[in-house]
Amino acid sequence: MKKAAFLIFAILIANLSFSQETKTINVDFNKQIGKMYPFWAFFGADEPNYAYMKDGKKLLSELSALSPVPVYFRAHSLLNSGHDTLSLKWGSTNVYTEDANGNPVYDWKIIDKIFDTYLQRGIKPMAQFSFMPEALSTKPQPYEHAWKPGMHYTEIFKGWTFPPKNYKKWADLVYAWVKHSVERYGKAEVESWYWELWNEPNIGYWSGTVEEYCKLYDYTADAAKRALPTIRMGGPETTGPNWNKAAEFLKVFLNHCSMGKNYATGKIGSPLDFITFHAKGSPTVVNNHVQMNMGTQLRDISEGFRIVTSYEKYKNLPIIIGESDPEGCAACGMKTNPQNAYRNGTMYSSYTAASFARKYALADHFKANLLGAVSWSFEFENQPYFYGFRDLATNGIDKPVLNVFRMFGLMSGQRVSVKGNQSYTFEMVRDSSVRGKNADIDALASKDVNSAAVMLWNYHDDDVKAEDATIELNLSGLPNKTINLQHYRIDDENSNSYEVWKNMGSPQSPSKEQISTLEKAGQLTLLTSPVYLKPKNGILKMNVILPRQGVSLLKMDW
Repeated sequence: MKKAAFLIFAILIANLSFSQETKTINVDFNKQIGKMYPFWAFFGADEPNYAYMKDGKKLLSELSALSPVPVYFRAHSLLNSGHDTLSLKWGSTNVYTEDANGNPVYDWKIIDKIFDTYLQRGIKPMAQFSFMPEALSTKPQPYEHAWKPGMHYTEIFKGWTFPPKNYKKWADLVYAWVKHSVERYGKAEVESWYWELWNEPNIGYWSGTVEEYCKLYDYTADAAKRALPTIRMGGPETTGPNWNKAAEFLKVFLNHCSMGKNYATGKIGSPLDFITFHAKGSPTVVNNHVQMNMGTQLRDISEGFRIVTSYEKYKNLPIIIGESDPEGCAACGMKTNPQNAYRNGTMYSSYTAASFARKYALADHFKANLLGAVSWSFEFENQPYFYGFRDLATNGIDKPVLNVFRMFGLMSGQRVSVKGNQSYTFEMVRDSSVRGKNADIDALASKDVNSAAVMLWNYHDDDVKAEDATIELNLSGLPNKTINLQHYRIDDENSNSYEVWKNMGSPQSPSKEQISTLEKAGQLTLLTSPVYLKPKNGILKMNVILPRQGVSLLKMDW
């Protein structure tokens, strides 16, 4: 039976070896280069209230199930005024109001509902002190926005972006929320969360100055530490470290935390337990097709790492890339923003595989303590199927990109050496993206005690049809034992609900039978049946045929 399975596998790969593009990739499982730490297990969304909706709860459960470690979830608008508002790029909890005499009134019902939903599914919060309650804003009106896809991004910035009219009341709110969390969830649980202040204060999300942000951080961190001295507090969640003004904001903040006078305590410095910034790519439409720009995103990461590690005091602090995505607007669908048409299909999958591998490489290069990279992609309730939002699932149907994270979840242990005959280095992708004749055909590999894995991708910035690539894969450093090999695949025919949906006629009201078919198509699937192989002197050689924008995972167990 084992010989038969091997022959089937050999025939499959032999019969697919007619591609014009042949690449060689060598993996040495004996040469470790670093831990296969799951920094990818971080996700987020603008809309916090979606978490406890039907499809939100389903997706949170799936995220928890695919990860070997607790997944962290970051959301905006956790302190916004309003009641359960389910709008794009908005959320509300109505935590803070004031009575007729101006005394604070706290109401934890909605925020507890959000965090209860996380914790019931094994998800941990990146708890964000944001944004300004209406009763505390220095310019409260107008407060809530009415943004819709197609409107200018700046239309969202209203009264919730302003500094507090009373910093003591803000600090009291921070203190009360942390105290309430400890009482509800326990000290040990809350200690395991990451707490932060605001989002992208270097652009319209913050209508104050950088000095006012530092002041707000001082009051926030002081109040949080008084409520729970062991709390993990960080910031500043600036976006675009490769922009001059954004880099300056980040540096001003780090200098302030290191040696500035604390606005709340009068002492020197402010507590900082981890550092955050954002990195985004920049797709466009060229000659009627989407052209990605991974280099733009990687340059932001590179410069962010360089800035943080240049501080002797902070070079070893954990770094969380608070949003790390191909572009900047999750709620901008492909109908209003055609450059976002990459999101439903395999382009998003291959981009994710290739870019996350370069995040590992950049962290290694700068010796940066990369703890997390938040994929700002979740789901949107009550929206059209496959509208082209940057999400992981649509109406409960998993999209191909979610299967890349399922693949990452099958990799563990230590990252090992990968070398190819034409591989793009991380410097090449960072500096010039993937725009040349050759695609980025490369791999990320790991080895654990009784398993190993190789993730392969065939990526190019230009989303155009191309010949399949034949990859000559040489694996060394394996045990001389019988190995069970499972080959998972994401391409147009595998692990791809979008292609199945299109073949159904793109229904916006699918039947129960169609929904069941789509749910099954959204799962990570095997390209072939598992096979048993026996390395010779620790070596296996095989060919893998990989379509453009396809991703494979070879999972080996013994």
